[in-house]
Amino acid sequence: MKIYISADMEGTCGVVSTEQTDPSKPEYPSARRLMLAEVNAAIEGACAAGATEILVNDSHWNMRNLAGEELNPAAILLSGTPKPYSMMTGIDATFDAVFLTGYHARAGSAFATLDHTYNGPNIVQGVWLNGVEVGEYGLNAALAGYFGVPVTLVTGDQTVCAQAKELLGDDLETVVVKEAVGRAAAKNLPPTRAQALIREAAVRAAQRTRAPFTFKPPVTLRLALARTTQAERCALMPGVARVAPRVVEFTHDDYAVLYNAFRALLVLADVQA
Repeated sequence: MKIYISADMEGTCGVVSTEQTDPSKPEYPSARRLMLAEVNAAIEGACAAGATEILVNDSHWNMRNLAGEELNPAAILLSGTPKPYSMMTGIDATFDAVFLTGYHARAGSAFATLDHTYNGPNIVQGVWLNGVEVGEYGLNAALAGYFGVPVTLVTGDQTVCAQAKELLGDDLETVVVKEAVGRAAAKNLPPTRAQALIREAAVRAAQRTRAPFTFKPPVTLRLALARTTQAERCALMPGVARVAPRVVEFTHDDYAVLYNAFRALLVLADVQA
């Protein structure tokens, strides 16, 4: 059994502020340890279920958050950026299941810890695939589905878990490690309790059979941006249509191409003017 883990930080138990998620801030080392502990719990659960190969993709910020010397040695660590497919680098048809740990709700969500979609609210205000609003969980699940691999576990706050179940199905295994009461406030489980729940859920998720999540091609990506300048820059990319002052669209039959096009659009949009 082969398991792929995409590990983010904002959805980690105990993490509620950018003061914790930014590597340049003094509170970051503690959040980094909490993130690692949840990833190790997921690895332990996967191993208990019979996993023989596990790839962990560090998927937060600069993607150098997980200390390799402290990661459960049953897993291989993929770290650093930029890399193909970003949060889903390394995914292919040989995997049996995908775990999304430490994930957060999509941009614009209420009662959601540090909600955003890939970039902060100063760039991305919303993303839709064929008219369905998605967050990172949806964009990444669709890429896993493109390769025929189902997402079987999502961990984070109550809002991302609810959004993921709504999109991917009620049979999705989720672990609510905290209850967000605002964008930067949450009721957190004791970290050891959250880690135990993740470990238990990972056992079930590794053994669960689910259909891969896919969109029928052609797939249209709709990207709402914060500024008109950002939309102007995105419209420079061939194949991109500007459909509103701050909204662009891109359509393609191949979802993997569309996914990387989305990443390229975010690079173009990363301007403050």
